[in-house]
Amino acid sequence: MHIRPIERSDIPAVVAMFRALATEFIVHESPPEVVATFLRENDEQGFQGFLAKGYVYHVAEIDGEPAGFIAVRECKHLYHMFVAKKFHGRGVARAMWNVARGAALAGGGDGSFTVNSSNYALPVYHSMGFERTAPMQSVNGLYFNPMKLSA
Repeated sequence: MHIRPIERSDIPAVVAMFRALATEFIVHESPPEVVATFLRENDEQGFQGFLAKGYVYHVAEIDGEPAGFIAVRECKHLYHMFVAKKFHGRGVARAMWNVARGAALAGGGDGSFTVNSSNYALPVYHSMGFERTAPMQSVNGLYFNPMKLSA
C-alpha cells in the first residue's frame, strides 16, 4: 500500500469512489433532493474547492489502484475518509488515518480531532479511538454521529 498527497489528476477517480460509497453508506437514508445536493456539493468542482480552502487530502493505492482517500480540515477535523469496498477490512482506513493524523500534527494540530461519522463507519472510528459526543443528528437531511478523539 502506498499513501501519498492527492494530485489534481486523482480528483476524477476520487469523486467516482466518493459517489459510489456515499450513495451506499451515507445518503441512503436521505430524501432524493438531499442526495442530489450532497453529491453535487462533492463533485469535481467541490473537491477542487476543498483543496483551495486548504483541506489536506491523501490517497491510498494498492497495486497502482486507488484504494481510498482521506481529508483533514484545519488540522483538527477528519472531513472525508473513504475506502473502496474491495479493500474493506485490509487496514486501509487505519493506514490513511495514521498518515493524515501525522500530517495534521506536523501542520500544527494539537492531536484533538472531530469527525461526523455515518452509522456505517461508527465501528471504524471507535477502533481508532474516537468517541461519540452526541446522539445521531440530522442537518439538512443528512444523518451523522458527532465524534471526538482527544489529544
